[in-house]
Amino acid sequence: MTTFRITPGCTRWVPWLFGMEPDAFLTGIRRLFRRSGLPAAVVLFTVVGLLPLSAQEPVLRSGPMIGYADMKEVMLWVQTREEGDTWAEYWEEGRPDDIRRTASVRTSRHKACTAHLLCDQVGPGLTYRYRIMVDGSPAPLSGPATFRTQPLWQWRTDPPDFRLATGSCTYINEPEMDRPGKPYGGDYQIFDAIVAQKPDLMVWLGDNAYLREADWSTRTGIYHRYSHTRSAPELQPLLAACSHYAIWDDHDFGPNDSDRSFPFKGLTREAFGDFWANPGPGIPGLEGITSAFMWGDIAFFLLDNRWDRSPNDCQGCVPAILGRAQREWLVEALAASHAPFKIVVMGGQVLNPAPRFENYAHRHGPERDWLLQRIEQEKLEGVVFLTGDRHHTELSALQNSNGHMVYDLTVSPLTSTAARNNRDEGNSLRVEGTYVGDRNFATLDFRGKRHQRILHIRVFDGQGQMLWEQEIRQPGYKE
Repeated sequence: MTTFRITPGCTRWVPWLFGMEPDAFLTGIRRLFRRSGLPAAVVLFTVVGLLPLSAQEPVLRSGPMIGYADMKEVMLWVQTREEGDTWAEYWEEGRPDDIRRTASVRTSRHKACTAHLLCDQVGPGLTYRYRIMVDGSPAPLSGPATFRTQPLWQWRTDPPDFRLATGSCTYINEPEMDRPGKPYGGDYQIFDAIVAQKPDLMVWLGDNAYLREADWSTRTGIYHRYSHTRSAPELQPLLAACSHYAIWDDHDFGPNDSDRSFPFKGLTREAFGDFWANPGPGIPGLEGITSAFMWGDIAFFLLDNRWDRSPNDCQGCVPAILGRAQREWLVEALAASHAPFKIVVMGGQVLNPAPRFENYAHRHGPERDWLLQRIEQEKLEGVVFLTGDRHHTELSALQNSNGHMVYDLTVSPLTSTAARNNRDEGNSLRVEGTYVGDRNFATLDFRGKRHQRILHIRVFDGQGQMLWEQEIRQPGYKE
Protein backbone atom coordinates (compact mmCIF):
# COMPACT_ATOMS: atom_id res chain seq x y z
CA MET A 1 0.00 0.00 0.00
CA THR A 2 1.32 3.46 -0.92
CA THR A 3 1.77 5.84 2.00
CA PHE A 4 1.23 9.57 1.43
CA ARG A 5 3.02 11.64 4.06
CA ILE A 6 1.95 15.21 4.81
CA THR A 7 4.82 17.49 5.78
CA PRO A 8 5.16 21.25 6.26
CA GLY A 9 7.30 21.37 3.16
CA CYS A 10 4.60 20.07 0.85
CA THR A 11 2.02 22.53 2.16
CA ARG A 12 3.99 25.74 2.61
CA TRP A 13 2.72 27.19 -0.67
CA VAL A 14 -1.02 26.93 0.08
CA PRO A 15 -1.81 28.24 3.60
CA TRP A 16 -1.76 31.91 2.63
CA LEU A 17 -4.70 31.32 0.31
CA PHE A 18 -6.69 30.16 3.33
CA GLY A 19 -5.47 32.91 5.65
CA MET A 20 -3.72 30.26 7.77
CA GLU A 21 -0.27 29.71 9.14
CA PRO A 22 1.51 26.55 7.84
CA ASP A 23 1.37 24.73 11.21
CA ALA A 24 -2.34 25.36 11.59
CA PHE A 25 -3.00 24.34 7.98
CA LEU A 26 -1.07 21.11 8.45
CA THR A 27 -2.92 20.33 11.67
CA GLY A 28 -6.25 20.85 9.93
CA ILE A 29 -5.35 18.49 7.06
CA ARG A 30 -4.31 15.78 9.51
CA ARG A 31 -7.58 16.14 11.42
CA LEU A 32 -9.58 15.84 8.21
CA PHE A 33 -7.59 12.74 7.31
CA ARG A 34 -8.25 11.06 10.67
CA ARG A 35 -11.97 11.92 10.74
CA SER A 36 -12.79 11.11 7.14
CA GLY A 37 -11.03 7.75 6.96
CA LEU A 38 -9.94 8.65 3.43
CA PRO A 39 -6.34 8.50 2.25
CA ALA A 40 -4.45 11.66 3.08
CA ALA A 41 -3.71 12.27 -0.60
CA VAL A 42 -7.43 12.40 -1.38
CA VAL A 43 -8.07 14.86 1.46
CA LEU A 44 -5.18 17.11 0.46
CA PHE A 45 -5.96 17.22 -3.24
CA THR A 46 -9.66 17.80 -2.54
CA VAL A 47 -8.80 20.82 -0.42
CA VAL A 48 -6.33 22.14 -2.98
CA GLY A 49 -8.92 21.65 -5.70
CA LEU A 50 -11.22 24.08 -3.91
CA LEU A 51 -8.60 26.83 -3.91
CA PRO A 52 -9.75 28.50 -7.17
CA LEU A 53 -13.24 28.84 -5.71
CA SER A 54 -12.01 30.35 -2.45
CA ALA A 55 -9.64 32.77 -4.16
CA GLN A 56 -12.12 34.33 -6.57
CA GLU A 57 -12.77 37.46 -4.51
CA PRO A 58 -11.37 38.53 -1.14
CA VAL A 59 -14.00 38.27 1.57
CA LEU A 60 -12.39 41.11 3.53
CA ARG A 61 -12.70 44.66 2.28
CA SER A 62 -10.10 45.91 4.76
CA GLY A 63 -8.14 44.62 7.70
CA PRO A 64 -7.48 42.76 9.79
CA MET A 65 -6.37 45.60 12.05
CA ILE A 66 -5.00 45.08 15.54
CA GLY A 67 -6.73 47.42 17.94
CA TYR A 68 -5.92 47.97 21.58
CA ALA A 69 -3.70 45.39 23.27
CA ASP A 70 -3.44 44.79 27.00
CA MET A 71 -2.31 41.88 29.17
CA LYS A 72 -5.64 40.03 29.14
CA GLU A 73 -7.32 41.32 25.99
CA VAL A 74 -6.53 42.19 22.39
CA MET A 75 -9.11 43.55 19.97
CA LEU A 76 -9.04 42.61 16.29
CA TRP A 77 -11.00 44.59 13.69
CA VAL A 78 -12.10 43.58 10.20
CA GLN A 79 -14.42 44.79 7.47
CA THR A 80 -16.10 42.19 5.29
CA ARG A 81 -17.35 42.79 1.76
CA GLU A 82 -20.73 41.23 2.43
CA GLU A 83 -22.75 40.51 5.54
CA GLY A 84 -21.59 37.35 7.27
CA ASP A 85 -20.79 35.57 10.51
CA THR A 86 -17.27 36.57 11.47
CA TRP A 87 -14.92 35.46 14.22
CA ALA A 88 -11.23 35.00 14.90
CA GLU A 89 -9.41 31.82 15.87
CA TYR A 90 -6.10 32.32 17.63
CA TRP A 91 -3.42 30.31 19.36
CA GLU A 92 -0.19 30.91 21.21
CA GLU A 93 2.79 30.82 18.91
CA GLY A 94 4.23 27.32 18.81
CA ARG A 95 0.99 25.73 20.12
CA PRO A 96 -1.23 25.36 17.02
CA ASP A 97 -3.36 22.62 18.63
CA ASP A 98 -4.59 24.93 21.41
CA ILE A 99 -7.02 27.05 19.38
CA ARG A 100 -9.26 29.63 21.04
CA ARG A 101 -11.93 31.65 19.30
CA THR A 102 -13.72 34.93 19.74
CA ALA A 103 -17.46 35.36 19.85
CA SER A 104 -19.05 35.41 16.41
CA VAL A 105 -20.15 38.80 15.07
CA ARG A 106 -22.71 39.11 12.30
CA THR A 107 -21.49 41.97 10.12
CA SER A 108 -24.22 44.25 8.79
CA ARG A 109 -24.49 46.87 6.06
CA HIS A 110 -25.75 49.29 8.69
CA LYS A 111 -22.23 49.34 10.14
CA ALA A 112 -20.44 48.99 6.80
CA CYS A 113 -19.83 45.29 7.58
CA THR A 114 -17.29 46.10 10.32
CA ALA A 115 -16.63 43.76 13.23
CA HIS A 116 -14.72 43.97 16.51
CA LEU A 117 -13.42 40.56 17.57
CA LEU A 118 -12.33 40.34 21.20
CA CYS A 119 -9.50 37.94 21.99
CA ASP A 120 -9.96 37.51 25.74
CA GLN A 121 -8.28 34.15 26.34
CA VAL A 122 -4.72 35.44 26.29
CA GLY A 123 -1.89 35.87 28.76
CA PRO A 124 0.66 38.67 29.31
CA GLY A 125 3.74 39.07 27.15
CA LEU A 126 2.88 36.38 24.59
CA THR A 127 2.70 36.26 20.80
CA TYR A 128 -0.38 34.76 19.18
CA ARG A 129 -1.18 33.73 15.65
CA TYR A 130 -4.69 34.05 14.32
CA ARG A 131 -6.98 33.59 11.37
CA ILE A 132 -10.18 35.40 10.46
CA MET A 133 -13.20 33.21 9.77
CA VAL A 134 -16.11 34.40 7.65
CA ASP A 135 -19.14 32.14 7.32
CA GLY A 136 -17.07 29.18 8.46
CA SER A 137 -14.16 29.61 6.06
CA PRO A 138 -10.75 31.22 6.65
CA ALA A 139 -10.40 34.61 4.98
CA PRO A 140 -7.32 34.84 2.74
CA LEU A 141 -4.75 37.19 4.29
CA SER A 142 -1.86 38.82 2.46
CA GLY A 143 0.67 38.70 5.28
CA PRO A 144 1.54 37.27 8.69
CA ALA A 145 -1.31 37.28 11.18
CA THR A 146 0.11 37.76 14.67
CA PHE A 147 -0.49 39.95 17.69
CA ARG A 148 1.28 40.39 21.01
CA THR A 149 -0.04 41.15 24.46
CA GLN A 150 1.60 43.62 26.82
CA PRO A 151 4.01 42.08 29.35
CA LEU A 152 3.43 41.89 33.09
CA TRP A 153 6.55 43.75 34.22
CA GLN A 154 5.47 45.52 37.42
CA TRP A 155 7.37 44.32 40.52
CA ARG A 156 9.38 42.01 38.27
CA THR A 157 11.56 43.88 35.79
CA ASP A 158 12.34 47.32 34.50
CA PRO A 159 9.63 48.85 32.29
CA PRO A 160 9.61 47.45 28.74
CA ASP A 161 11.16 49.41 25.90
CA PHE A 162 8.78 50.03 23.03
CA ARG A 163 8.31 52.06 19.86
CA LEU A 164 5.31 54.15 18.87
CA ALA A 165 4.65 55.47 15.36
CA THR A 166 2.46 58.50 14.82
CA GLY A 167 1.12 60.99 12.29
CA SER A 168 -1.99 62.85 11.17
CA CYS A 169 -3.85 63.91 8.03
CA THR A 170 -4.47 60.88 5.81
CA TYR A 171 -6.08 61.82 2.52
CA ILE A 172 -6.84 59.02 0.04
CA ASN A 173 -7.80 60.37 -3.37
CA GLU A 174 -11.19 59.60 -4.93
CA PRO A 175 -11.19 61.62 -8.19
CA GLU A 176 -14.95 61.66 -8.72
CA MET A 177 -15.46 63.20 -5.26
CA ASP A 178 -12.33 65.34 -4.98
CA ARG A 179 -11.95 68.96 -5.97
CA PRO A 180 -10.72 69.46 -9.55
CA GLY A 181 -7.03 70.00 -10.09
CA LYS A 182 -3.93 68.49 -8.57
CA PRO A 183 -4.72 65.54 -6.28
CA TYR A 184 -4.61 66.50 -2.62
CA GLY A 185 -3.35 63.11 -1.46
CA GLY A 186 -0.26 61.15 -2.42
CA ASP A 187 2.92 59.35 -1.39
CA TYR A 188 1.03 56.36 -0.01
CA GLN A 189 4.31 54.47 0.25
CA ILE A 190 4.70 56.26 3.58
CA PHE A 191 2.71 53.42 5.16
CA ASP A 192 5.38 50.93 4.11
CA ALA A 193 8.02 53.24 5.57
CA ILE A 194 6.17 53.17 8.89
CA VAL A 195 5.98 49.37 8.85
CA ALA A 196 9.72 49.23 8.21
CA GLN A 197 10.30 50.95 11.56
CA LYS A 198 8.62 47.99 13.31
CA PRO A 199 6.46 49.95 15.77
CA ASP A 200 4.67 48.23 18.63
CA LEU A 201 1.73 50.60 18.29
CA MET A 202 0.55 53.48 16.09
CA VAL A 203 -1.30 56.54 17.41
CA TRP A 204 -3.35 58.33 14.73
CA LEU A 205 -3.58 62.06 15.48
CA GLY A 206 -6.81 62.93 13.68
CA ASP A 207 -7.96 63.72 10.14
CA ASN A 208 -7.54 60.00 9.62
CA ALA A 209 -10.09 60.32 6.80
CA TYR A 210 -11.32 63.40 4.93
CA LEU A 211 -15.09 63.66 4.68
CA ARG A 212 -16.05 65.42 1.43
CA GLU A 213 -19.04 67.59 0.60
CA ALA A 214 -21.06 64.56 -0.54
CA ASP A 215 -20.36 62.75 2.74
CA TRP A 216 -21.12 65.20 5.55
CA SER A 217 -24.88 64.91 5.98
CA THR A 218 -25.75 61.23 5.52
CA ARG A 219 -24.86 57.93 7.11
CA THR A 220 -24.23 56.53 3.63
CA GLY A 221 -21.72 59.26 2.85
CA ILE A 222 -19.91 59.11 6.18
CA TYR A 223 -19.53 55.33 6.12
CA HIS A 224 -18.49 55.42 2.48
CA ARG A 225 -15.65 57.81 3.29
CA TYR A 226 -14.43 55.82 6.26
CA SER A 227 -14.60 52.63 4.18
CA HIS A 228 -12.86 54.16 1.17
CA THR A 229 -9.94 55.39 3.24
CA ARG A 230 -9.60 52.27 5.37
CA SER A 231 -9.59 49.93 2.36
CA ALA A 232 -6.64 51.61 0.61
CA PRO A 233 -4.38 48.68 -0.43
CA GLU A 234 -1.23 50.49 0.70
CA LEU A 235 -2.64 50.79 4.22
CA GLN A 236 -3.36 47.10 4.86
CA PRO A 237 0.14 45.92 5.92
CA LEU A 238 0.35 48.69 8.52
CA LEU A 239 -3.07 47.81 9.97
CA ALA A 240 -1.88 44.26 10.64
CA ALA A 241 1.63 45.16 11.81
CA CYS A 242 0.93 46.68 15.25
CA SER A 243 -1.76 47.92 17.61
CA HIS A 244 -3.67 51.06 16.60
CA TYR A 245 -5.20 53.86 18.68
CA ALA A 246 -6.83 57.03 17.33
CA ILE A 247 -8.40 60.41 17.98
CA TRP A 248 -10.29 62.51 15.45
CA ASP A 249 -10.07 66.09 14.21
CA ASP A 250 -12.30 68.24 12.04
CA HIS A 251 -12.16 66.23 8.80
CA ASP A 252 -13.13 62.85 10.24
CA PHE A 253 -15.59 64.59 12.60
CA GLY A 254 -17.29 66.75 9.96
CA PRO A 255 -16.50 69.64 7.59
CA ASN A 256 -13.37 71.76 7.76
CA ASP A 257 -13.15 73.66 11.09
CA SER A 258 -16.26 71.88 12.36
CA ASP A 259 -17.38 72.28 15.97
CA ARG A 260 -20.06 71.26 18.46
CA SER A 261 -22.80 72.75 16.28
CA PHE A 262 -22.27 70.11 13.55
CA PRO A 263 -25.69 68.40 13.45
CA PHE A 264 -24.43 65.00 12.32
CA LYS A 265 -21.71 64.52 14.91
CA GLY A 266 -23.65 61.62 16.40
CA LEU A 267 -23.24 59.77 13.10
CA THR A 268 -19.54 60.46 12.85
CA ARG A 269 -19.03 59.39 16.46
CA GLU A 270 -20.76 56.12 15.63
CA ALA A 271 -18.58 55.67 12.54
CA PHE A 272 -15.45 56.42 14.56
CA GLY A 273 -16.42 53.69 17.02
CA ASP A 274 -17.15 51.23 14.23
CA PHE A 275 -13.84 51.81 12.43
CA TRP A 276 -11.45 52.14 15.35
CA ALA A 277 -10.80 49.84 18.32
CA ASN A 278 -9.78 52.08 21.21
CA PRO A 279 -9.95 50.61 24.72
CA GLY A 280 -13.09 51.01 26.76
CA PRO A 281 -16.34 52.85 26.06
CA GLY A 282 -14.86 56.28 26.77
CA ILE A 283 -14.78 58.41 29.93
CA PRO A 284 -17.94 58.46 32.09
CA GLY A 285 -19.70 61.80 31.80
CA LEU A 286 -17.99 62.77 28.54
CA GLU A 287 -19.98 62.32 25.35
CA GLY A 288 -17.25 62.41 22.70
CA ILE A 289 -14.42 59.99 21.98
CA THR A 290 -12.16 60.79 24.96
CA SER A 291 -10.22 57.76 26.20
CA ALA A 292 -6.98 56.75 27.93
CA PHE A 293 -4.63 53.78 28.11
CA MET A 294 -1.26 52.63 29.42
CA TRP A 295 1.49 51.07 27.35
CA GLY A 296 4.18 49.80 29.64
CA ASP A 297 4.86 52.59 32.12
CA ILE A 298 3.73 55.40 29.78
CA ALA A 299 0.28 57.01 30.15
CA PHE A 300 -1.70 58.16 27.10
CA PHE A 301 -4.71 60.49 27.20
CA LEU A 302 -6.76 60.59 23.98
CA LEU A 303 -8.67 63.87 23.85
CA ASP A 304 -11.65 65.07 21.82
CA ASN A 305 -11.14 68.60 20.47
CA ARG A 306 -14.39 68.75 18.47
CA TRP A 307 -17.42 67.50 20.42
CA ASP A 308 -17.59 70.48 22.80
CA ARG A 309 -15.65 72.99 20.69
CA SER A 310 -17.21 76.44 20.41
CA PRO A 311 -17.74 77.91 16.93
CA ASN A 312 -14.85 80.08 15.78
CA ASP A 313 -17.06 83.02 14.84
CA CYS A 314 -19.55 82.96 17.71
CA GLN A 315 -19.07 86.31 19.44
CA GLY A 316 -21.24 85.48 22.44
CA CYS A 317 -19.82 82.01 23.10
CA VAL A 318 -17.32 81.21 25.84
CA PRO A 319 -14.25 80.05 23.85
CA ALA A 320 -13.71 76.32 24.35
CA ILE A 321 -11.95 73.45 22.63
CA LEU A 322 -12.03 70.74 25.28
CA GLY A 323 -14.88 72.07 27.38
CA ARG A 324 -14.94 72.30 31.18
CA ALA A 325 -15.70 68.64 31.96
CA GLN A 326 -12.99 67.24 29.70
CA ARG A 327 -10.26 69.69 30.70
CA GLU A 328 -10.92 69.16 34.41
CA TRP A 329 -10.88 65.39 33.94
CA LEU A 330 -7.55 65.73 32.09
CA VAL A 331 -5.88 67.73 34.87
CA GLU A 332 -7.11 65.29 37.51
CA ALA A 333 -5.98 62.29 35.46
CA LEU A 334 -2.56 63.84 34.91
CA ALA A 335 -2.23 64.59 38.63
CA ALA A 336 -3.13 60.99 39.49
CA SER A 337 -0.62 59.51 37.08
CA HIS A 338 2.84 58.36 38.18
CA ALA A 339 4.00 57.75 34.61
CA PRO A 340 7.43 59.19 33.75
CA PHE A 341 5.91 60.57 30.53
CA LYS A 342 2.28 61.59 30.18
CA ILE A 343 1.36 61.75 26.49
CA VAL A 344 -1.65 64.00 25.82
CA VAL A 345 -3.01 63.35 22.32
CA MET A 346 -5.22 65.91 20.55
CA GLY A 347 -5.71 67.59 17.20
CA GLY A 348 -4.34 71.11 16.74
CA GLN A 349 -1.28 72.57 18.43
CA VAL A 350 -1.32 73.43 22.13
CA LEU A 351 1.93 75.28 22.83
CA ASN A 352 2.40 77.25 19.60
CA PRO A 353 1.55 80.84 20.64
CA ALA A 354 0.95 82.09 17.09
CA PRO A 355 -2.78 82.95 16.79
CA ARG A 356 -3.21 81.22 13.43
CA PHE A 357 -5.59 78.65 12.00
CA GLU A 358 -6.50 75.99 14.57
CA ASN A 359 -3.79 76.60 17.13
CA TYR A 360 -5.14 76.61 20.67
CA ALA A 361 -3.98 80.24 20.94
CA HIS A 362 -6.24 81.24 18.05
CA ARG A 363 -9.65 82.31 19.38
CA HIS A 364 -9.36 79.90 22.33
CA GLY A 365 -6.49 81.50 24.23
CA PRO A 366 -8.26 81.69 27.63
CA GLU A 367 -8.80 77.92 27.78
CA ARG A 368 -5.21 77.28 26.67
CA ASP A 369 -3.97 79.62 29.40
CA TRP A 370 -6.15 77.85 31.99
CA LEU A 371 -4.78 74.44 31.00
CA LEU A 372 -1.13 75.51 31.08
CA GLN A 373 -1.65 77.30 34.39
CA ARG A 374 -3.22 74.20 35.93
CA ILE A 375 -0.30 72.07 34.72
CA GLU A 376 1.98 74.56 36.45
CA GLN A 377 -0.11 74.80 39.64
CA GLU A 378 -0.26 71.01 40.01
CA LYS A 379 3.51 70.80 39.40
CA LEU A 380 2.88 68.21 36.72
CA GLU A 381 6.01 66.76 35.16
CA GLY A 382 6.66 64.75 32.02
CA VAL A 383 3.73 66.23 30.06
CA VAL A 384 4.15 65.85 26.31
CA PHE A 385 1.37 66.96 23.97
CA LEU A 386 1.20 64.88 20.79
CA THR A 387 -0.70 66.84 18.16
CA GLY A 388 -1.53 66.97 14.45
CA ASP A 389 -3.73 68.92 12.00
CA ARG A 390 -1.26 71.65 10.99
CA HIS A 391 0.19 70.01 7.85
CA HIS A 392 3.70 70.56 9.14
CA THR A 393 5.82 69.00 11.86
CA GLU A 394 7.75 70.64 14.69
CA LEU A 395 8.67 70.25 18.34
CA SER A 396 7.73 73.07 20.73
CA ALA A 397 9.00 73.42 24.29
CA LEU A 398 7.90 75.60 27.22
CA GLN A 399 9.57 75.93 30.62
CA ASN A 400 7.09 77.08 33.26
CA SER A 401 7.84 78.94 36.47
CA ASN A 402 8.42 75.67 38.35
CA GLY A 403 11.28 74.89 36.01
CA HIS A 404 9.31 71.99 34.52
CA MET A 405 9.34 71.46 30.77
CA VAL A 406 6.17 70.95 28.74
CA TYR A 407 6.55 69.70 25.16
CA ASP A 408 4.32 69.66 22.09
CA LEU A 409 5.30 67.34 19.23
CA THR A 410 3.21 68.11 16.13
CA VAL A 411 3.36 65.49 13.35
CA SER A 412 1.59 66.22 10.06
CA PRO A 413 0.78 65.34 7.29
CA LEU A 414 0.94 61.67 6.33
CA THR A 415 -0.60 61.71 2.82
CA SER A 416 -2.38 65.08 2.65
CA THR A 417 -0.70 68.05 0.98
CA ALA A 418 1.86 69.74 3.24
CA ALA A 419 1.62 73.43 4.18
CA ARG A 420 5.09 74.73 3.41
CA ASN A 421 4.31 78.35 4.29
CA ASN A 422 3.96 77.79 8.05
CA ARG A 423 7.66 78.05 8.85
CA ASP A 424 7.53 81.79 9.56
CA GLU A 425 4.17 82.00 11.35
CA GLY A 426 5.77 83.02 14.62
CA ASN A 427 6.11 79.96 16.85
CA SER A 428 8.59 81.35 19.39
CA LEU A 429 8.59 78.00 21.26
CA ARG A 430 9.79 75.91 18.31
CA VAL A 431 12.90 73.83 18.99
CA GLU A 432 15.44 74.84 16.38
CA GLY A 433 15.87 72.46 13.49
CA THR A 434 12.61 70.56 13.98
CA TYR A 435 10.37 72.18 11.36
CA VAL A 436 9.33 69.89 8.46
CA GLY A 437 7.16 71.15 5.60
CA ASP A 438 6.72 67.87 3.69
CA ARG A 439 4.83 64.62 4.21
CA ASN A 440 6.30 62.79 7.16
CA PHE A 441 5.77 60.59 10.21
CA ALA A 442 7.46 60.17 13.58
CA THR A 443 8.51 57.40 15.92
CA LEU A 444 8.76 57.72 19.69
CA ASP A 445 11.02 55.22 21.43
CA PHE A 446 10.60 54.83 25.18
CA ARG A 447 13.63 53.08 26.62
CA GLY A 448 15.82 52.77 29.68
CA LYS A 449 15.62 51.41 33.19
CA ARG A 450 13.15 52.56 35.82
CA HIS A 451 13.88 56.17 36.85
CA GLN A 452 16.08 56.43 33.74
CA ARG A 453 13.47 56.55 31.00
CA ILE A 454 14.30 58.37 27.79
CA LEU A 455 11.93 59.50 25.05
CA HIS A 456 13.76 59.38 21.72
CA ILE A 457 11.88 61.21 18.95
CA ARG A 458 12.72 60.66 15.30
CA VAL A 459 10.97 62.20 12.29
CA PHE A 460 11.09 60.59 8.83
CA ASP A 461 10.08 61.68 5.35
CA GLY A 462 7.68 59.70 3.18
CA GLN A 463 10.47 57.47 1.92
CA GLY A 464 11.64 56.56 5.42
CA GLN A 465 14.71 58.82 5.55
CA MET A 466 15.31 60.33 8.99
CA LEU A 467 15.04 64.14 9.06
CA TRP A 468 15.79 64.92 12.70
CA GLU A 469 15.93 63.39 16.16
CA GLN A 470 15.69 64.63 19.73
CA GLU A 471 15.97 63.00 23.15
CA ILE A 472 14.01 63.97 26.26
CA ARG A 473 14.89 62.50 29.64
CA GLN A 474 12.21 61.82 32.22
CA PRO A 475 11.96 64.40 34.99
CA GLY A 476 14.23 63.48 37.87
CA TYR A 477 16.32 61.21 35.69
CA LYS A 478 18.75 59.33 37.92
CA GLU A 479 22.22 58.55 36.59
